[in-house]
Amino acid sequence: MGQSSSTNARNPSGPPIRQISARSMPRTNDALLSSSPSISLGRDYTSDLPDECLALVFHSLGSGDRKNCSLVCRRWLLLEGQSRHRLSLDARSALLSVAPSLFSRFDSVMKLALKCERRSVSIGDEALVLISLRCRNLTRLKLRACREITDAGVAAFASNCGGLRKLSCGSCAFGSEGVNAVLESCPNLEELSIKRLRGLAEGSSPIGPGKAAASLKVICLKELYNGQCFGPLIIGSKNLRTLKLFRCSGEWDQVLDMMPQPSALVDVHLERIHVSDRGLSMVASSCGDLEVLHLVKTPECTNAGLASIADRCRLLRKLHIDGWKTNRIGDEGLSAVARQCPNLQELVLIGVNPTVASLGLIAGNCKGLQRLALCGSETIGDSEISCIAAKCVALRKLCIKGCPVSDNGMEALAGGCPNLVKVKVKKCRGVTPEGADSLRASRGSSLAVNLDMGSAGGGSVVEVGEEASDNGAVEANAGDEGGVTAARGERMSVIDMGESSSGGRPGLSKVRHSLVAGRNFVASTFRRWSNGSRQPQSSPEHWVTS
Repeated sequence: MGQSSSTNARNPSGPPIRQISARSMPRTNDALLSSSPSISLGRDYTSDLPDECLALVFHSLGSGDRKNCSLVCRRWLLLEGQSRHRLSLDARSALLSVAPSLFSRFDSVMKLALKCERRSVSIGDEALVLISLRCRNLTRLKLRACREITDAGVAAFASNCGGLRKLSCGSCAFGSEGVNAVLESCPNLEELSIKRLRGLAEGSSPIGPGKAAASLKVICLKELYNGQCFGPLIIGSKNLRTLKLFRCSGEWDQVLDMMPQPSALVDVHLERIHVSDRGLSMVASSCGDLEVLHLVKTPECTNAGLASIADRCRLLRKLHIDGWKTNRIGDEGLSAVARQCPNLQELVLIGVNPTVASLGLIAGNCKGLQRLALCGSETIGDSEISCIAAKCVALRKLCIKGCPVSDNGMEALAGGCPNLVKVKVKKCRGVTPEGADSLRASRGSSLAVNLDMGSAGGGSVVEVGEEASDNGAVEANAGDEGGVTAARGERMSVIDMGESSSGGRPGLSKVRHSLVAGRNFVASTFRRWSNGSRQPQSSPEHWVTS
């Protein structure tokens, strides 16, 4: 704005533009527009924007705002559909009738999610094939509870979408033939995630390796019966970087025995599967570049298996162990890790009983340790916390849950760990609000302290400090890929302390602790993908969930 209403500025490419002072500004937008000779009320100024620029604007909006923008005019409707590369659809059977018009509008989709409610009838082969014909450039597909899709439908889909790079299936009914068809028809497949695939009966055909074996980097198998049929795929994927096995029945030592020598694996998650020290030894001998290892509820894995990992996997950065309170992994295995793995940055111990003997070695030898979680341990007391405080100079995030720690341990932390930014203490009866407040006061606003004094039935949470909103916290996550740790009447979630993707620096992750009574397996909570129990609408917009 100019300094006065009488000041004029000339536009080099047009007529003079009158400057308006704040004092003389009209009260209504219409009056403002009418007072400017260069602005026309009946003109659509967005028509001057190229389609590419308008598409960039749409890409910066959320799903709901994009839907609203598509209702402005025909051009916006067309451009919003053509510029949408990610689509999530309610995959009930009635989707078949609207699929032609829906994908005529959204003709540039590259990432597609088809999700059906558990109690609804899903789309079948006909709809999946129709979608594959309309989405030739599809790179990612997620199927959830699409139980009417068969091996034949998956095979037809794969033949039409050979550029697929990521496939995720959960609670579907097809089997090994469909998976093999994808592996054979999609040579660029990089990530395969299979969960509760109901068609994998005993005696199913072996899966893989197929043409995709050369490109596969991630394999994630969850809650599978007869999951060993994926053995040929795991063994034949020479460039595999991440292997995650969650709650899959059967013997897995035999599969790990046949791992290629050497293997490109850097990330291995083994949770509630039948694996022993023999399997760990084969992982150690094959995966010299291993950086991340999760051992969750694998009671046949002992100190010997962990020592073999430490001896041959010197690049280990993250180690998560849920010992299930079996006392088969303890000071001996952890001491081996401390001696052989100086690059350790993150250590999570659940249901493990280490003492000063191993924690002192870890604190002294692993100078880069930044994230530490100690949960459900009977031996972690004030002396162990004092050892950590004195030696863990690089430690930034500390989580203590269900351990016999008192205010004396908090006092020791106040005088040590100079880089500490987050402390979470939960269900440690010896720690009082006064002790937590004293710890926070010793550091000021640079340290966030979260004290949860609740019992199994719930309780109070005391957050001390401005940063106690879980910003930069060490978080326990009972999500899809996090195991649930159980021991004698209670369950504790596995802690997930992630890193940011920028420069490999540790990210500010969160810790969410949960305690669920009982020893039976607790399934992960499913997200509702569709709009409740309402009947499907005929308009394509009503089928788009994101």
